Amino acid sequence: MSLSTYIAGRYLRSKSSQNAVNIINFITFLVIVIGAAALFIVLSAFAGLKTFSLQFTNVFDPDLKAVPIEGKFFSFSEETQHQLEKLENIASYAKEIEERVYLSYDGKNHIAHIKGIDTAYKKTTAIDSTLVFGNWGVAENQVVIGMGVFNLLGGPLNNYTKPLSIITLKPGKGSISANALSSNNFYNQLSVVASGVYSVEDNLDKKYVFAQLPITQAFLDKNPNEVSGINFKIKDENKLDETQAKLKEVFGKNIKVLNRREMNGTLYRMLNTENLATYLIFTLVLIIALFNVVGAIIMMILDKQQNSRTLFALGATIKQLRKIYFYQGLMVTSFGGVFGLFLGVLIVGSQLAFKWLKITPSLAYPVEFQWINLLIVLATIFVLGLISAKIASSRITKKLLAIN
Repeated sequence: MSLSTYIAGRYLRSKSSQNAVNIINFITFLVIVIGAAALFIVLSAFAGLKTFSLQFTNVFDPDLKAVPIEGKFFSFSEETQHQLEKLENIASYAKEIEERVYLSYDGKNHIAHIKGIDTAYKKTTAIDSTLVFGNWGVAENQVVIGMGVFNLLGGPLNNYTKPLSIITLKPGKGSISANALSSNNFYNQLSVVASGVYSVEDNLDKKYVFAQLPITQAFLDKNPNEVSGINFKIKDENKLDETQAKLKEVFGKNIKVLNRREMNGTLYRMLNTENLATYLIFTLVLIIALFNVVGAIIMMILDKQQNSRTLFALGATIKQLRKIYFYQGLMVTSFGGVFGLFLGVLIVGSQLAFKWLKITPSLAYPVEFQWINLLIVLATIFVLGLISAKIASSRITKKLLAIN
């Protein structure tokens, strides 16, 4: 152990003869503890919120999805199906077709999306786990609607005497004449019965109506091989990138294959931006708080001025004296940061174990312990402490040590 480190440790443990210096040192240590704990808790809370938000999309979104680069629909040929069956990491795949539609029931209207799905869709996604009442047995004239659609239309569930009307424009080109508007030649209409209601998240609950794929294709005037997307469930997530690359080769240049992050790029960017903004805000608070470290070390320098003069007279250099207070500042911030992290881990752990903070009576506030957040806080405290200690220790000069 060097002389500078030894003396810095002694100064850290010993009390000053000036009570004000002791109070300032205690407050400085407390501020670092609170700042480190707060930063870790907030990062853990945002990690929990990110996981909580993404779990809604994971219900709807498959592991991988093939969609057209241009337009809404593409042709899914038998040759492509044969090539997909040769891929080992594909557990299952499901076809879908989607289009915007107009819903009408008992004088109430709503614009949504009809999604035609085949029988493999429930094996490829976890959509059936979202059913809250009714059944998912989508028969020829049945659909499953979201809770938002159910509430907006007044609950059209299992009402065979008053079916739900789904309306869409017929595909075509050119303008619609006034005569066409007065007839049903420019739109298709499908009368269905809602057999079940799902609930995931407010926006999704208002968006989708699930129906059989063949019925939806006929309703949209599409051929049996025309789809808007192919959903894939993979066996080994470690081979996700490899499987995605192989699927791109199978479908060719006109089809793009997306993973979950790419399917929800806007949501991921929003969550990451919020996380970064929160980190920067709390780091700014820590920077302001660590000015206390600069002040506390300067107060210590003034309090130990006579000791520094003695050491200088005995042969200690200015560089060695600066190291004493530099190491002292590092020790204060490091011990405070570690203790604050320990406190933050206890609070986050207690929330995970006991769920004492709740959003609703049945839903605990989501937090998630991540080692990366632990390292981020430690690195932030260490770097800011390093800068603070360097600034404060630079106050040691020959002029300060001169005997008047």
